[in-house]
Formats: sequence, structure tokens, C-alpha cells
Amino acid sequence: MDQERGDQPVVEPIPHDTPGSECEHALQHLYEYLDSEMKPEDEQRMRAHVAHCSPCLAELSVEDLVKQLVKRSCAERAPETLRLKIHEQIRIEAL
Repeated sequence: MDQERGDQPVVEPIPHDTPGSECEHALQHLYEYLDSEMKPEDEQRMRAHVAHCSPCLAELSVEDLVKQLVKRSCAERAPETLRLKIHEQIRIEAL
């Protein structure tokens, strides 16, 4: 048995991508968290996890940045003629 100090065993962290780990759960539900689509208790669980898990916090930060960049890039409105064509096609398809 490896020992760190005295008779205290060395505690190996659970690998970040271990199936069933808290990290795996956090990564699977990252976009639900970013989009505020989680139940309050799940959101609290996610917040508590990323507060203590650097790899998940880093992943969350990167995904949030990408989401913000996409949102900022998509702020332009389509030309009115294109918008009218799209609305017309939607109306035709709905019939």
C-alpha cells in the first residue's frame, strides 16, 4: 500500500472521464446547464461539482465562451427579401 505521510493512504483521484463519474455526468449535461434548462437541484449539483473540479470548470468555460461567440456572430438579421422567402416556404410546407 502506497503511503503519503505516516499511515495515511494516498488517495488517487477518479479519472476525469471514468464512466459513471461525477465528471462524466457534468460533461453530459453541460449544455443544459449553460442554457439554464436544468432542475434547480441538478443545477446546484453541477455548480458544486465545477467549483471543485478544474477539468470540468475549464470545459464549462470553453463551451460558454464558444456559445457567447456564436451568439455574438449571429446577431445580424437576414435581409428582408430572404426572410420573406423563408416565411413563404414555411407557409407552403405547413399546408
